[in-house]
Amino acid sequence: MGDLSMQSHDVVKDYYGKQLQSSDDLKTDACCDASAVPNWLKPLLSNIHGEVLSRYYGCGLVCPTNLRGARVLDLGSGSGRDVYALAQLVGPEGEVVGVDMTDEQLDVARNHQAYHVEKFGYDNVRFYKGYIERLEELDLEPNSFDVVVSNCVINLSPDKDAVIAGAYNLLKEGGELYFSDVYSDRRVPKDVAEDPVLLGECLGGALYWNDFINIAKRQGFNDPRLVENRTLEVTDEELKAKVGAINFMSATYRLFKLPQLESDCEDYGQAVIYKGTIAESPEFFMLDEHHIIEAGRIFPVCGNTWYMLANTRFAEHFEFIGDFSKHFGIFPGCGGTAPFDALLSTSDDGEQSCC
Repeated sequence: MGDLSMQSHDVVKDYYGKQLQSSDDLKTDACCDASAVPNWLKPLLSNIHGEVLSRYYGCGLVCPTNLRGARVLDLGSGSGRDVYALAQLVGPEGEVVGVDMTDEQLDVARNHQAYHVEKFGYDNVRFYKGYIERLEELDLEPNSFDVVVSNCVINLSPDKDAVIAGAYNLLKEGGELYFSDVYSDRRVPKDVAEDPVLLGECLGGALYWNDFINIAKRQGFNDPRLVENRTLEVTDEELKAKVGAINFMSATYRLFKLPQLESDCEDYGQAVIYKGTIAESPEFFMLDEHHIIEAGRIFPVCGNTWYMLANTRFAEHFEFIGDFSKHFGIFPGCGGTAPFDALLSTSDDGEQSCC
């Protein structure tokens, strides 16, 4: 890595290892309020050691459902809050691996590992020191993880392409990258990107949302799905003046490693029925913000959504109607349009018009 990358890493290590002592020291409202945590997750968090919780700096919730027995990797695991929550979701037959580059954060996570073994009744957690841009340097087998998560960390990386590419390489086919991070509504200028406090506060390294979509697709993750998002407020007046008119959002995306996915949502006349059998979601299943699927109800889907449900760990929880034998064009309301719509318009007398 170049000097700029090392400088960025040093700034982040200092900020999260020495400058911040708890989430109360943050200068934005990036950290999720406890009231936003779903009810099924609250008992799991109550089992986690207090120091681990106090050193949590995430901007979202990275606990997807239906993880029993899964192998999960947490990129930028910090003090281990999400690792220990996920450890309870995957259970004794699963495993959670955390990767972080900051010694002080890793010390907190490891110092309380025995506490959590006793609390849970099993030991299914490992922590590695390493850089999330260089996952290939760690003892991690390619195509071996069901889920990769990350909580407000990828924005801190100087090489986001490498992070996304590394996650894709480690996921099994049908696995997913499920992560929360900070995004901007425009590209962040150099003076904001290089400000050490803004970088540490997850604003300096925020990706313009459209650049992120392009990176995801470039690294093999077609059709990124937005799960949820909220506007972030910069609460420190000095930092607010520095960022000016830039707007920042915390957002959770899920990206599936499915080579079958198309660049657009295509309509094959398919539908699914959710059985209501995922323990955390008995009444509905939320794939993303546009696909909230009520249990027992026929729900029309595009081909990509079909694959996201049929070729992943969710398959047993759905009934599937239809196949790919007949194509009906772009799925209505999914953003894609034909580039030559004007040619299909008609003249006033009902005849098709020509150029």
